[in-house]
Amino acid sequence: MDRLTTLMDRFQLAVQAAAPGAANLIALADAAGEPVRILYRTRSPVPDPVPGTVMWAARVEWSGQSNPFLAALPPVVEYEITGNAETQGLVRLMRDEAEGQHCGAQSVINRLGEVLMVRLLRNQIQRGTTEPGLLAGLADPRLSRAIVAMHDSPGRLWTNADLAQQAGLSLSRFAELFAAEVGETPIGYLRRWRLILARQDLMRGDRVEAVARRYAYGSPEGFTRAFRKAYGVAPVSLRSAA
Repeated sequence: MDRLTTLMDRFQLAVQAAAPGAANLIALADAAGEPVRILYRTRSPVPDPVPGTVMWAARVEWSGQSNPFLAALPPVVEYEITGNAETQGLVRLMRDEAEGQHCGAQSVINRLGEVLMVRLLRNQIQRGTTEPGLLAGLADPRLSRAIVAMHDSPGRLWTNADLAQQAGLSLSRFAELFAAEVGETPIGYLRRWRLILARQDLMRGDRVEAVARRYAYGSPEGFTRAFRKAYGVAPVSLRSAA
């Protein structure tokens, strides 16, 4: 089961080297200059915690707060990489590309940055959280199966019973646990996920009728009502702007 690929595919991530004052992702080094910790601030730039300890800094853009995973992360994510030779090597290579200004350096930084972010997000899922939200749901091995099923097949006519079966839980226990960990009902989350994807599709110019069918709405009118309630505008106006 892959808890991150759909999120990485649907929400474009861009990483660019930046000065520490403008960065929201920094690698901190020890006295010997070895990378030991990654800090990722999801809401604002990371202030330089101790002058001279920043080994490398970057600005990460990941579809803003429309990304449900990004919205679920804490304001500051810390990733300890002491002894993690692969991730340390990744940070060194990104720094060398940024400082060397080689041909194609930005493309390399962007791709390596995506790898670094996947590692950071994996670590965050493994650590879990005490706050309700998507992160807490993905950290639970039972709920994550149902959430990934919704992410991967948003157009399927899911029922609570279907999702409980994916999680390997009784219907009552699944509904109770999902509400406690994620902070909303399973079908409520599914509706919100569908509308997030629908908004992306409309912004690239897809037809309202096609989007409504794609995400299991019974009619374009029903989809329009749900979309207007969520975003305050009609889907056809968003498509026209695209």
